[in-house]
Amino acid sequence: MLGLWALPQGSGHRLLELSLLGFCLILLGDAKRPPKTPPCPPSCSCTRDTAFCVDSKAVPKNLPTEVISLTLVNAAFSEIHDGAFSHLPLLQFLLLNSNKFTLIGDNAFMGLSHLQYLFIENNDIWALSRFTFRGLKSLTHLSLANNNLQTLPRDVFQPLDILSDLDLRGNSLICDCKVKWLVEWLANTNTTVAPIYCASPPRFQEHKVQDLPLREFDCITTDFVLYQTLPFPAVSAEPFLYASDLYLALAQPSASACTILKWDYVERQLRDFDRIPAPSAVHCKPLVVDGQLYMVAAQLFGGSYIYHWDPNTTRFNKLQDIDPERVRKPNDLEAFRIEGDWFFAIADSSKAGATSLYRWHQNGFYSHQALHAWHRDTDLEFVDGEGKPRLIVSSSSQAPVIYQWSRAQKQFVAQGEVSQVPDAQAVKHFRAGRDSYLCLSRYIGDSKILRWEGTRFSEVQALPSRGSLALQPFLVGERRYLALGSDFSFTQIYQWDEGRQKFVRFQELAVQAPRAFCYMPAGDAQLLLAPSFKGQTLVYRHVVVDLSA
Repeated sequence: MLGLWALPQGSGHRLLELSLLGFCLILLGDAKRPPKTPPCPPSCSCTRDTAFCVDSKAVPKNLPTEVISLTLVNAAFSEIHDGAFSHLPLLQFLLLNSNKFTLIGDNAFMGLSHLQYLFIENNDIWALSRFTFRGLKSLTHLSLANNNLQTLPRDVFQPLDILSDLDLRGNSLICDCKVKWLVEWLANTNTTVAPIYCASPPRFQEHKVQDLPLREFDCITTDFVLYQTLPFPAVSAEPFLYASDLYLALAQPSASACTILKWDYVERQLRDFDRIPAPSAVHCKPLVVDGQLYMVAAQLFGGSYIYHWDPNTTRFNKLQDIDPERVRKPNDLEAFRIEGDWFFAIADSSKAGATSLYRWHQNGFYSHQALHAWHRDTDLEFVDGEGKPRLIVSSSSQAPVIYQWSRAQKQFVAQGEVSQVPDAQAVKHFRAGRDSYLCLSRYIGDSKILRWEGTRFSEVQALPSRGSLALQPFLVGERRYLALGSDFSFTQIYQWDEGRQKFVRFQELAVQAPRAFCYMPAGDAQLLLAPSFKGQTLVYRHVVVDLSA
């Protein structure tokens, strides 16, 4: 340019004119050339805005960026991965029919914000991700017809805000709880959906999914899952509330102690709190009387004692002895109130002892009644129904005996026997509706479920239970369960079937030689404790599972 300005004025104008003329000739020459062919893989036929591909080994990458329509047929790959088409952001029409696709993963179509039509028909797709269609804000037409879909992930169509047409025909949908959400969605969507039919189960086969009644889907189930392991054996477990806190008392003969644990509401775990010396503890029974905490430590040898918690010194102090001549080998304790008075009863399992009743009076528990002598009693159950307090005593040497409280005599009076079970190791009760039931475990033979018929008990169910020393019915919300332990096999959890008025087998728990079961609600955690004589004490949590989720 400096040279140009140095030329004479006429020469400069002439040079400029020649330069401009040459530039124009170049433009004219380019205009006469044919348009440049857009990039296109060998397996595809392309125009500037369409591509048709056959036998592709992957989603083609070197396609024109202006492509708005893509068809893949007979592709030689089976899975569509995250962002597989993100290099084609202007795509509006995508047809993936007649391929061998089996799986479409998360975010497979991410980046296709302009896509309006998506057809994935006549493939072998058996699974979609919940997020398969995320990012398809403009999609109006979707077809998944003639694949192998048996179920669909919940809310898979939720990202498709303006979807107007959906085709799911030709899939083998299993109409179980996993499809319940689809039934609900079909009832509320504005999308036009071609009729879909169930392939199974038999009761729904050939039924139109759109017509399935939601009440037919029973999709809420429950489970007991291991929640905490207490690394020690125990033979009894008793939860209790004291000063607004939740505690658990465990009898640990192997540790020579009554161990008290406290529930940590922050960590949601049971934590060590205190121990009471008890060399041969078989039961540690907490009682809260007039705001004062007492602990009855029943021992096989060396006598049994009652302790009092002193909040000032934060320790348990021995309050009194229990007469060792009367209670020789305690096996179970039951605490209760009758007419405002506190009592506890101890089942004695020796030949020379007697099951005995103790009553609280002012500053201690005093012997009130000898109930059942010389019968090797194993378990007690207090029943307060219809205003008639009763105490049932089970024994390894005779049928369980029922005692009824006499208001006039202020003591229990023998009322009769449960003759159907001659050798019950443990006895528990529950109510279902207006009926009262007894659960009796046996070490040899079947355990029994009996119903009170007004004048006698009748057997309603027998449960296999060889080696059983413990069983416990319990209620979690509206669900009733029965835990039945054994020394020879795993613990069986049964659930009450209201329609059949029987327990049905529900779950098996790997608990070795359980000696008790204890249900303990702890905040929003519903816990089942299983003290074991031979292994660790296991804590299970009751969880509710929505199978339609």
